[in-house]
Amino acid sequence: MNTRSLMKYFLITIALSFPFFMVHGQNEYTIDENWADIPDGQWAGSTSWVAANGKGQILVMVRTAPYFRLFNRDGTFIRSWGEAGMYNNAHSVSFDQDGNIWSTGAARHVVHKYSPEGELLMTLGNMDEAGDNQSHSLFNQPNHVAVADNGDIYVSDGYQNSRIIQFNSTGEFIRIIGGIQGSEDGFLDLPHGVAVDSAGRIIVNDSANQRISVFDSNGNYIESWAIPSRGGIIIAQDDTVYVSDVNAGAINVLKDGHLLDTIIVDARPHGLAVDSDGTVYVSDARGQKVLKISR
Repeated sequence: MNTRSLMKYFLITIALSFPFFMVHGQNEYTIDENWADIPDGQWAGSTSWVAANGKGQILVMVRTAPYFRLFNRDGTFIRSWGEAGMYNNAHSVSFDQDGNIWSTGAARHVVHKYSPEGELLMTLGNMDEAGDNQSHSLFNQPNHVAVADNGDIYVSDGYQNSRIIQFNSTGEFIRIIGGIQGSEDGFLDLPHGVAVDSAGRIIVNDSANQRISVFDSNGNYIESWAIPSRGGIIIAQDDTVYVSDVNAGAINVLKDGHLLDTIIVDARPHGLAVDSDGTVYVSDARGQKVLKISR
């Protein structure tokens, strides 16, 4: 084991011994597992994903109805919606620039777009109908959505397929990114999340390859970063990338492909959100909780 590996092992060991306080490099974080004032005092289901709208509101997706739970950043409950049967394996939730809500119903092969008030505006894919890597309109267990500033929609279709599908703002097909399972440059293996940075680069959790794959705005492969990435991904306004790894219990913080920090948590971190105040929220798919992580 080299010096770097020994240091990483030492940090993880210390962090797991003190899961509410993590020091890595020069940064210190506090972790609050009880920030949310949950109705009835419990989530009553796996907390799959979390999103921040940039206006002080945090949306948690839970795999039991009501699937959507909305809170203020101070943890006060606002409302919930999503009747039983709407989803089977409710997987991810994200906001676009207009505050619309995008969700994936992985096992039902669909992506839904809702207004900020929860009104269904658009569905991509066909309910309970799967497509292969060549399909322009069907998914096979889609797991995440990102929407670029120009309205283009990027769907991570990775549980069975190996691709990102790009649509325009009205849902018209543009291109397939990846689409071949493998570890060669430009191939993907279990993509589990997608984000778009300020330069229009498409950044993908290439999770089974234990890396992040980067493509340009036309879907051409640029490079990959050797960072475990089986979890969520989010990009802050300054292009800092946060990516979680459920197996390592880690949130890695990167800039320009370089690892800046690692936050170790006593959890299985799945979905990720970064609020406009810099606070990070993480859903724990194992423990039915949401962590609020702040400097």
